[in-house]
Order: sequence, then structure tokens, then C-alpha cells
Amino acid sequence: MKNVIKFALLSALVATLSGCTGSVYNKEKNCDYTYLLHPAISISKMIGGCGPTDK
Repeated sequence: MKNVIKFALLSALVATLSGCTGSVYNKEKNCDYTYLLHPAISISKMIGGCGPTDK
């Protein structure tokens, strides 16, 4: 029974995190920012890897 509960919790965690991932393209559509929970906290966006997304 403990294994079933652990598996259910792990499955819920993975489903939550995978539902919150995505990517945002810049205006030219030649580069994208991949994020885990929210686009504002993407590391590649913070360092300016693709330039601004609102150009």
C-alpha cells in the first residue's frame, strides 16, 4: 500500500510539472525560451540569450 501511495504522489508531481512547462518564441521566430514553471523565470531569458520577445 505504501508503494501505491508513493507512486500516486510521484505521478501527481510529474503531471503538475509537465503541465507547467513550455516555450516562448521571440518576434522573429528564430529562437525560443524554454521555461519550467513561468516564462518570467526562464534562465535563458534572464541572460538575454535570444533578445527581447516583444520586438
